Amino acid sequence: MRTSGRSSRHRGAISGGHGRRRGALICLLDAARDGRQATPSWLREQLHLNSTSVAALVDRMERAGHVVRRRDDSDRRKVLLAVTPAAMQLGWSFFGPLLDGATASLDSYTAEELAVVRRFLEDMSRGVAAFEERA
Repeated sequence: MRTSGRSSRHRGAISGGHGRRRGALICLLDAARDGRQATPSWLREQLHLNSTSVAALVDRMERAGHVVRRRDDSDRRKVLLAVTPAAMQLGWSFFGPLLDGATASLDSYTAEELAVVRRFLEDMSRGVAAFEERA
């Protein structure tokens, strides 16, 4: 079963074909969902880019209306990055139906089956993390 080609088309459409911008937007959307404060330094670490590249990337995302910069209220030296409502809507327009379908498909599994799936995904995540630590 191959679905990566279809999801790649959706990812390309959401970013206008710009992979780094797409990756940055996904990181920032995840941070917003998790309630995490995103800074340019944090984004640099997530994307494994240098500071100059992240600054240029954030500039492009800001011009596109996908992100805004603002000063942290508790430390005015710190710049926080936030996705705009337009960017959230764009992300949902592409991935919302996919997520709705995935969520609906879970209803056909028993609790025991879901436990096996969860265990598999956790094992795979640990395996990938171990690989990345060695790389």
